[in-house]
Amino acid sequence: MSSYRDLDIYKESKRLAIEIHKMTMSLPKHELFEEGSQIRRSSKSIASMIVEGYGRRRYKGDFIKYLIFSQSECDETIVHLDFLFETNSLSDAEVYKKLRSDYDLLSKRINKYIQWVESNLNDFN
Repeated sequence: MSSYRDLDIYKESKRLAIEIHKMTMSLPKHELFEEGSQIRRSSKSIASMIVEGYGRRRYKGDFIKYLIFSQSECDETIVHLDFLFETNSLSDAEVYKKLRSDYDLLSKRINKYIQWVESNLNDFN
């Protein structure tokens, strides 16, 4: 792999962050800057942490640390999504179910990638 852009988890996290951003623009005004802002930040942080970790991939421990941060941001995004749906700020059940399912899958894929890195990547330091 020559770039973080080649990672499927990066591609998916970026795609989902854009979906979250668009979804939050239709939230009620009071949520736009509260929960909407939180979920936009956490969803974008998933991709950001993958990029930052990839930049440090020469050091296996650092790479894994940032991938774990990425997975944590994914889990945080799920919590914000749940809050929005359970408070009826996000009232479209289909949008919620699709995003929730996609983020659950992304979290699992990041975890699998962490396991792969732990087993297969050499530490160069």
